[in-house]
Amino acid sequence: MTEKRTEINELGEFGLIDRISKTAELQNPESTLGIGDDAALVDAGDHYIVLSSDMLLEGIHFDLAYVPLQHLGYKAVAINVSDIAAMNAFPKQVMVNIGMSNRFSVEAVEAFYQGVKAACENFKVDLIGGDTNASGSGFVISVTAVGKAKKDRVVKRSGARDKDIICVTGDLGGAYLGLQVLEREKQVFLANPGMQPQLEKYDYIVGRQLRPKARMDIIHELAELGVVPTSMIDVSDGLGSELFHLSKGSGLGTQVFEDKLPLDQQTYDTGYELGIDATTAALNGGEDYELLFTIRQQDHEKLKLHADIHFIGHMQNIKEGNTMVTKGGNVIPIQAQGWDHYDTKRG
Repeated sequence: MTEKRTEINELGEFGLIDRISKTAELQNPESTLGIGDDAALVDAGDHYIVLSSDMLLEGIHFDLAYVPLQHLGYKAVAINVSDIAAMNAFPKQVMVNIGMSNRFSVEAVEAFYQGVKAACENFKVDLIGGDTNASGSGFVISVTAVGKAKKDRVVKRSGARDKDIICVTGDLGGAYLGLQVLEREKQVFLANPGMQPQLEKYDYIVGRQLRPKARMDIIHELAELGVVPTSMIDVSDGLGSELFHLSKGSGLGTQVFEDKLPLDQQTYDTGYELGIDATTAALNGGEDYELLFTIRQQDHEKLKLHADIHFIGHMQNIKEGNTMVTKGGNVIPIQAQGWDHYDTKRG
């Protein structure tokens, strides 16, 4: 009898992670938190060591037709630092592993590591090692970040309580629309190599895609203000998907208000130009690497004047689900349609 075969895209990325995590039993008492959050926690006595790892694959996560290698090096570090930030922790070290085919030169490797160095300097982390290997085709990147957190300040996805306020930093949807602009200009170039890319009026959103910022500034400011979020995650797969993660982790529903979602004017204008609703880009686009977190009602006073923290909703009873109040006042269910690496039906 033939064994049942389950296609990976039937489960999706997060379904696959859930399936793996069920068989990953922790053997050591120091392993405090394993699979299922932005980063893992290892007990180190008076603090936690915080560990995160990410892969970037050419043709899946980036296209070197329009991604400069320096920006790619910076982004590879930044997205891992973002995971450390999402635990309310501080990054200390990174290890960078790369696989490159023989079409890449020494100068290309140096350009990539110039970006890595810039990110390390910006986020005050040390590059302490890694591996360099040959790749059968394309460019493969894997980064592991190591951070540190006080035990009474570490934040997981699972700590939100009913009526907690949902906050998000910065603005949303720009990175996704920046990617759409880059893809459009690539197609124009392929059709007519004499055409130069027209990116000047899209500088902000293209920058959001190519060189994202990990919001360590917010982590430092929260510490200075004496605020410890009750739950937190970074926005890598779209706001809708991240709300579902907080919902699942905390056993609660979420409600956000469309008119409270922070959208940059360039995001809104480009969405209109491309026929993509800016709210849809914010909910489902991903790669913004902003912080989504919840706070207690009484902490609102400490953050209400912060120019870059936006109050977009609240936690609610799990029976009410994950919903959005539209600008027209209608309550609609949120669909978590963030980008799935294994979904062959998505571009």
